[in-house]
Amino acid sequence: MLVPLTRQKFEQLIPRIATGDQYRYVWGKFSDFLRRLLASVVAVVVVLLLRWLLGEGFGGLLLPFGVVGGFYWLWGPVLWASLRNAQYRKYKYSGFFRGRILDVYISEELIGREETVNNKGELVYVDNLERRLNVEVGDETGFSIQVQVPLRRSHKGIARRQVAEMIVLSNRADLSNITKVTDIYIPSRDIWVSDYPFLQRDVFVEVSNRIRRDRLESEEESPRTPRRPPQRKEPPQLPRQDREW
Repeated sequence: MLVPLTRQKFEQLIPRIATGDQYRYVWGKFSDFLRRLLASVVAVVVVLLLRWLLGEGFGGLLLPFGVVGGFYWLWGPVLWASLRNAQYRKYKYSGFFRGRILDVYISEELIGREETVNNKGELVYVDNLERRLNVEVGDETGFSIQVQVPLRRSHKGIARRQVAEMIVLSNRADLSNITKVTDIYIPSRDIWVSDYPFLQRDVFVEVSNRIRRDRLESEEESPRTPRRPPQRKEPPQLPRQDREW
């Protein structure tokens, strides 16, 4: 099932400014914090050096740059997370997609290589491998997409045939060419499959519940037709909803 979303709802799902979850993700590890802190120190030193070279008269002009640069360690994650959001917000059209998990498996991926010296004094290379979860989601129309994310404990309950939901992005109004997808949500287990948390998750769950209720109401209101003898079976197709949310 594919339901087009209005631009207003899409911008609620992927905000312009970083959310708390996105900020925490980009904050990273302690080493990432140290790199930002070093950049802040360098910025302050540069501003002080310019003030010394240009004279006291430029102190008021350079002060804002010193403050902004000195606090880069704090506001840097907001900038980088917002830039990530902008990469997805540039797409003109979006839709709510509901399918099923076709396949799920674990793999090991090379994420880096380090140089070290062994006991014999020889230079050796050590591969850094990371276990990743691979999830393929599709529907009865034949559309499918595979997502790979770092493996986490919360992924333990994921299995084939479970209902999976996500937001799909396209530059075509009919969503015939899907370019990007966001986090995968498995409502039966309340599990999110993602690396970077693109979505406002509470807004997404609200949209999911609303679409599910509307679909049930439409099925209840539709008149029941008497059963007929079975005819030649056509390939099943998952209809695209014309109503936007």
